[in-house]
Amino acid sequence: MDETGTNPGTATVAESHTEMTEMLLPNDTNNLGRALGGTVLHWMDICGGIAGMRFSGHEVVTASMDHVDFIGPIEMGEVAVIEGYVFNTGRTSLDVKIDVQAEDPCEGQRRPTTSSFFTFVALDDDGNPTRVPDVTAPTAEEQALRDDAIEGRREQLRAVTERYDL
Repeated sequence: MDETGTNPGTATVAESHTEMTEMLLPNDTNNLGRALGGTVLHWMDICGGIAGMRFSGHEVVTASMDHVDFIGPIEMGEVAVIEGYVFNTGRTSLDVKIDVQAEDPCEGQRRPTTSSFFTFVALDDDGNPTRVPDVTAPTAEEQALRDDAIEGRREQLRAVTERYDL
């Protein structure tokens, strides 16, 4: 139940889908003309927060971010395409998968640059954690996205555990 005593119901993966674009300009680059990692993380956090608010109907705050590998650069003048969607929920938390791609704006070609999983907590009007809807995936496409995110997070956790011999 939420702050009014009612169950928030359900929301779909698609209802949370968020896509942002940012052109990489000099202020957000390192000395090699590539995106600063912190800038990319900032964009990912914003995208995930928007997805969480769309899904829950509440303000959200970042609770955690999983392991991040930067697998390719975003070059100055390219467009960063940041996509996120809610794939799992707890009582007050939302798990969001966020992918970043670099796009050549003239050619339209995209390549992956990073991906991660964020957890957000929904807040009521008084700033207290509040219930979120259960996630549903009514279409085959939404179910495939959800399954991919759940398996991807599981695989990422397994790889990090092995990497650090935990």
